[in-house]
Amino acid sequence: MPINLDVTAHEHARHLRAGEYTARALAEATMDRLEAQEPHLNAYVRLTREDALTQAAAADARLASGDAAPLTGIPIAIKDLLSTKGVPTTASSQMLEHFVPIVDCTVVARLREAGSVFVGKANLDEFAMGSSTEHSAFGPTRNPWDLERVPGGSSGGSAATVAARGVPLATGTDTGGSIRQPASLTGILGLKPTYGRVSRFGVIAFASSLEQVGPFARDAEDIANFLAAIAGHDPCDSTTSPLPVPDYTEGLGRGLEGLRVGVPDALFAEGLEDGVREAVEAAIEVFAANGASVTRGIELPTATAALPVYYLIAPSEASANLARYDGVKYGHSNHDGPTATLEMARTRDEGFGDEVKRRIMIGTYALSAGYYDAYYLKAQKVRTLIRREFAAAFERYDVVLTPTAPGVAFRLGEKTADPLAMYLNDLFTIPANIAGIPAMSIPCGFAQGLPVGLQLMARPFAEGTLIRAADAYGALTDWHLQAPSALEGVS
Repeated sequence: MPINLDVTAHEHARHLRAGEYTARALAEATMDRLEAQEPHLNAYVRLTREDALTQAAAADARLASGDAAPLTGIPIAIKDLLSTKGVPTTASSQMLEHFVPIVDCTVVARLREAGSVFVGKANLDEFAMGSSTEHSAFGPTRNPWDLERVPGGSSGGSAATVAARGVPLATGTDTGGSIRQPASLTGILGLKPTYGRVSRFGVIAFASSLEQVGPFARDAEDIANFLAAIAGHDPCDSTTSPLPVPDYTEGLGRGLEGLRVGVPDALFAEGLEDGVREAVEAAIEVFAANGASVTRGIELPTATAALPVYYLIAPSEASANLARYDGVKYGHSNHDGPTATLEMARTRDEGFGDEVKRRIMIGTYALSAGYYDAYYLKAQKVRTLIRREFAAAFERYDVVLTPTAPGVAFRLGEKTADPLAMYLNDLFTIPANIAGIPAMSIPCGFAQGLPVGLQLMARPFAEGTLIRAADAYGALTDWHLQAPSALEGVS
């Protein structure tokens, strides 16, 4: 039968198990589409056709033997922050342009075990620092809804390729919204798991106490299967939880009946575009009209302080994590200086882009003598308050609902000269990272002809609740089925 590349991963899995087409045929068709789309999107740092075909052949052998997991033979994009054995992993930085890992990160290893097919390394903001995927050493990624607009960031390449129907699934990382914000801006689903639910071993570090790996997909069932494949304790990462991984598909088809939803109106105020507000309000009405108990005006008074808290904690951790790139051990190195100190300075000046340098300097300042207590320590105390407020809220509510982003996708170059305006794109997503809770963006409408995302947050390790809510909302609406038209005729 002809291969329809626009379907979900679980639909592909059904066709593969039925023998209607092979994993190799699916991989070839996928790579052909990606190669046609790339000149327009720039969603990848590198496509890996030969590796994909080799993995697809192995997947076909598994399918033939009856040993098939839900992701066996499914094409997946890997964010180029996740180490892949034998394939350059650059973090979209000149500092790591020629770095080739000797091991897989745990997430990649688990996806290999599941029989997935890796099509390439997806573009991102350098070292995951950004909200637009314009801060990449390999050029910006474009939004498939409008090629003059950004796809969000930092996981913009992953989001753009899923939205463009290049692949059904992609990995992202989320430190302050880097899965959910691009999911919102490109009209797909994106989940940030609970901190500790998914291993960070082998993921190039930015802010270690905040970041998590998570999935992009186009429906809730794919999110459930993807998360099940990558979640769970990892002895290589001491921050992973020993809690068993549940069956995330159990909530599919259960509807919204009885779901307790809290809406913090304080998070609907600052900088929210009118079209986004209207789409989110309409989504709230869908929840209320279909069995959910919706309470407006719930109290999360300190959550509005999450943005400044984040921009003290994250840069501070980045300044420590990125100190390893000194030109001595690995990565880019300048050997032209008269002293080791000057060689290190020139290495870092050449290897890091402007946004990375900005955050290193902010973090170094916040951790410096005389300022640690005033800035970093105070931010950590406020972080504790935010966690307590969310914990109290989840004693009464199953889900806290907000917009994902204050606006729709903005034009390329529109905010690069104003870092604060760029940082404000993460206003609604950052609280979940500060609190360490799971959060998910789902498509809920359009404004100015561009996608709008609805954010759902839940108590720690309640990803299943988010998947249930996303599935139920998707059954009542068709926003997640809408496809971009900017690349029509390209593939």
